[in-house]
Amino acid sequence: MSPTLVFDIETIPDIPGFAAVNGIDTQGLPAAELTEMALLARRQKTGSDFMPLHLHRVVAISCVLRHTDKTGGDQLKIWSLGERDSSEAELIQRFYDGIERYTPQLVSWNGGGFDLPVLHYRGLIHGVAAPRYWDWGDDDKEFKWNSYLGRYHTRHLDLMDVLAMYQPRANAPLDDMAKLCGFPGKLGMDGSKVLEAYQAGEIDAIRNYCETDVMNTWLVYLRFQKMRGTLNEAAYAGEIALARHTVESTPAPHWQEFLTAWTTS
Repeated sequence: MSPTLVFDIETIPDIPGFAAVNGIDTQGLPAAELTEMALLARRQKTGSDFMPLHLHRVVAISCVLRHTDKTGGDQLKIWSLGERDSSEAELIQRFYDGIERYTPQLVSWNGGGFDLPVLHYRGLIHGVAAPRYWDWGDDDKEFKWNSYLGRYHTRHLDLMDVLAMYQPRANAPLDDMAKLCGFPGKLGMDGSKVLEAYQAGEIDAIRNYCETDVMNTWLVYLRFQKMRGTLNEAAYAGEIALARHTVESTPAPHWQEFLTAWTTS
């Protein structure tokens, strides 16, 4: 099996960036006051706090990597990139370094609509290098017809987009689909609470939440692979068993909560 990398990001509004592009003088303004000012201005303009994608600051990137090691053993790894105090630039560079190393099949839920564009913009801001990811076939001819950038290419599979037949009105939330398939879904947090958690210094909670989200994506992806015939019943059962074993081998409280909520396979 070729390496498969499932990924998810968590972001907060880039308030200094918002101030810079809108010509707001931040001198002497407390951070909390500046944040409220920026969010209020955004609400007044659009009716929502949701910032444009280039003004989302990445605070966590979590991954599931499924690969076969040099001895032929099946490996599944779940982790968050970097450390809790890693800079945004370091997190993004680590993500692209993984693609450079493995050239994996990328899998996401709404990655084409949110995660990857955010990583593009923020990577550009920080001067990140990502030559393998941005290959359109100049270096590897296979990428001419199947790159990470093409919406209808499969080297990056946005599972939500595919299941919706590329029709935004048909999109479904990951939380709903995971729960309907018998998987845990979101636990204890959702995207709307990330800024509050970040302001409270709860970086580990954000990383833990991101990890459970990416595991939900992996499990739904396995169900999709079973539906399309890539995995037969035995292979699917084996992948689910590997996922359970991996989670069971991680004693952290958020994984124990995940196991408790995992009702079926």
